[in-house]
Amino acid sequence: MITRRDFLQISAAAAAMLGGSNMSLAAARQSLTQEKILEFDTVGQVTLLNFADCHAQLVPLHFREPSINIGVGNATGLPPHITGKAMLKAFKIEAGSAEASAFSSHDFVALSQAYGKIGGFAHMATLINAVRAERPSNTLLVDCGDTWQGSYSALKTRGDDMVEVMNALGVDLMTAHWEFTYGAERVKELIGKLNFPFLAGNVVDTEWEEPVFKDIKYFERGGIKIAMIGQAFPYTPIANPRYLIPEWSFGIREDKIRERVAKVQAAGADLVVLASHNGFDVDRKLASRVKGIDVILTGHTHDAIPSVIRVKDTLLIATGSHGKFLGRLDLEVKNKKVTKYNFKLMPVFSDVIKPDPKIAAVIKKVRAPFEKEVSRVLGKTEGLLYRRGNFNGTFDDLICDAILEERDTQIALSPGFRWGATLLPGQDIRVEEVYSQTAITFPKTYRLEFSGQQLKDILEDVADNLFNPDPYFQQGGDMVRVGGMGYRIDIGKKIGARISEMTLLKSGELIDASKKYIVGGWASVNPATKGPPVYDLVSTYIQRKKVVNIPENRSIKIVGA
Repeated sequence: MITRRDFLQISAAAAAMLGGSNMSLAAARQSLTQEKILEFDTVGQVTLLNFADCHAQLVPLHFREPSINIGVGNATGLPPHITGKAMLKAFKIEAGSAEASAFSSHDFVALSQAYGKIGGFAHMATLINAVRAERPSNTLLVDCGDTWQGSYSALKTRGDDMVEVMNALGVDLMTAHWEFTYGAERVKELIGKLNFPFLAGNVVDTEWEEPVFKDIKYFERGGIKIAMIGQAFPYTPIANPRYLIPEWSFGIREDKIRERVAKVQAAGADLVVLASHNGFDVDRKLASRVKGIDVILTGHTHDAIPSVIRVKDTLLIATGSHGKFLGRLDLEVKNKKVTKYNFKLMPVFSDVIKPDPKIAAVIKKVRAPFEKEVSRVLGKTEGLLYRRGNFNGTFDDLICDAILEERDTQIALSPGFRWGATLLPGQDIRVEEVYSQTAITFPKTYRLEFSGQQLKDILEDVADNLFNPDPYFQQGGDMVRVGGMGYRIDIGKKIGARISEMTLLKSGELIDASKKYIVGGWASVNPATKGPPVYDLVSTYIQRKKVVNIPENRSIKIVGA
């Protein structure tokens, strides 16, 4: 049997013999090795390893980075709001390289076919173990949350599978967001099974405003006292069902972070690190306003940024999503100041990284009861199926098409989630991939009447969450996806004035504010929602169609960006 590694080497040799423009790409393929990925100039006494937003993706996959990620206000034109070719240019990444396939949407299909899948925690474990072997007394592994949700096995075990894998991986601490969608009691149960601390200092009970979770954990690495402060997603009860966590209050709580920084400094901390699920732009603003945080390991918005972003004296690290990357930040600390650092965001190319046998065995064990079902083929895709981008993704369009047809509606709405595997043209669509897009604990697909004004209000509200120029009013995620309708959005306007020209695609008529329309959707935060689970509905639709081909979505006109 020829492995992909063998294939890449054979292809490289063949291209070299043939000559021509393929030679540089062939050389790049051949140079992609585990050793090259790990190559690093070691610095200082402390190594921080971290990942974020894996969304329970334990095995290798494809995941396309966004082609549209619009920044507003002070973030206009800054990372992570640089995509495609511009992103490659900004970070001096060679087009056609392995790094280009990992970090950019440009030429994604061809590069993914060339370099193979990415991610997989058995493969990431190999990188982690190599760094730990090099730096046995200096390394700290941080999970910035969105770990327990996003797959068939995570949903069926209610997070147990991910807890077992993360314990085996040797995570040192974590914070959270989608973890809370299993409900308060289940979250407490799972925390009780962890071999490491769960830090979420911004969560308090609603009655007494007393802390629900630990907020700080001290570690000693390389003779340096490290204070880790945990920050969960501030808007959890708004973005997700409040009824699942009725007695917990969240929020950014900037003043409390300030107090914690002062507390750990008074306790003699040499290095202060915030393990955050705020989202990148929120943390960029936070870093500009709160003194004393040396490093922010940021999650939630799924941004993969190849370099450190420095805000005043704070280093911001964003490590992407879906287990695609492992971040390594080495720090030299003198007199309680970071005097030198080096950083690398390592893509986890699964075809050239040997999986760690211990973690591979754990993953095989937790997935075994579900392997037959998740491998079941539902249909095939002719084109690229992806989710990510401010306004649409073809997998989202597929979900909307399924809702329109299966629920017999005029309009379909699908939430702007940023998680879910990408499928290349010609790939089978399995149960695995459907659940990677839809595996939530509030999955019912409703069928309701909405007025035109209600539809506009929904779009305006979500648009403000995304494009409010003040990051503290942004909740992350992307624009709600729509099926059966189109609209115009003016990014630069204020809430209430961004959305116009709402149109029914089938008839071409403008949507009337006073008229009622039959609308289908899913992921409602209303506990009384009725309807079939979205993963069943989408699976049925794909099985009936057998082959799907989702055209480019041209129903949204974007101005003012």
